[in-house]
Amino acid sequence: MYYSIYRFFPGIFFSFLIACSGIYLSSFIGNDVLNLNKSPISPIMISIIIGLIIGNVIKIPTIFSEGIKFSLKFILRLGIICLGIRLGLLDILKVGIIGIPLIIACIVISILMVNFFCKIFDVPSKIGSLIAVGTSICGASAIVATSPAIDANKEEVTYAIANITIFGIIAMFIYPFLAHYLFNGDELSIGLFLGTSIHETAQVAGAGLIYSEQYSSPATMDIATITKLVRNISMIVVIPFISYLYLKSNIDKKNNKLPILSMFPIFIIGFIFMGLIRSIGDYGIQSSEQAFGLFVIDQWHSVIHYIKLIAEYSLAIAMAAVGISTNLVSLRSLGIRPFYVGFTAAVSVGFISFIGILILNYFI
Repeated sequence: MYYSIYRFFPGIFFSFLIACSGIYLSSFIGNDVLNLNKSPISPIMISIIIGLIIGNVIKIPTIFSEGIKFSLKFILRLGIICLGIRLGLLDILKVGIIGIPLIIACIVISILMVNFFCKIFDVPSKIGSLIAVGTSICGASAIVATSPAIDANKEEVTYAIANITIFGIIAMFIYPFLAHYLFNGDELSIGLFLGTSIHETAQVAGAGLIYSEQYSSPATMDIATITKLVRNISMIVVIPFISYLYLKSNIDKKNNKLPILSMFPIFIIGFIFMGLIRSIGDYGIQSSEQAFGLFVIDQWHSVIHYIKLIAEYSLAIAMAAVGISTNLVSLRSLGIRPFYVGFTAAVSVGFISFIGILILNYFI
């Protein structure tokens, strides 16, 4: 047993140190450089970058190998499961009947558009699937959660996250001003647009804060953030669905049946279960001011906070391991075409959101 711990510990601890650096730098960029509450650049992305630099500049000793592999497989899945605590189903009620059809339409059409552009640009189905979930749901987190289900390799995950991050940041700085012009300062329309057209939760919050400060409209930030939370909830359905479509289209033709566990991998089931725990606990707080009859509101928020921290650190550790073990030469082999898909997908989801809001405004 002690030998096993010794085998895994160096690589896990090495990845942990890189993850801590990524989380710190992400916070520094958001708070100190951009003066935002949360960084628009995910700690996942920064952890990958640091890992890439270290892994491609120095030769990593073999003593770290077992721990890095462990991080890539098991710690990644732990992070995905804990990530489900973010998905409070009661957030759906906060958006109301106006926002939900728009969110569903944006998610469905953006996934279809990404698949269409992947065929146009001849982009492999794995990286296309990752870009699809990253664009339609919540950026890096959705990509990381989907990657084990479709057996995506390290290069594809890294490329897809970089893709989503770049276009999400561009949108974060441009869309607040564009939305103000397009919707003539209407707070509801602008909040829905920011919440449905920008990739990462932190980027949506950043865009909402930029708009709020520029145009003195704090309500817009609230609407955008809640809209994005509802988009995140769709991970419960979209990730298993994307995984099923990929596995169905790539399964060996000799096997006519698709195994249930391939459709809904165990860690996805854990992710959904964690979301249900959050929803039941939130309902308990609203109805009786106690979650599960055990936690008052402050205690329940602390439980959620610490599980979120476990998710954040676990995913950052796993992505640090991805960076360490990814060869930049092999990353180049993916070419520029997936970036064309990412760009057209980012523009398309913004356009879909704009048209959808115009249609909603016409009927209400």
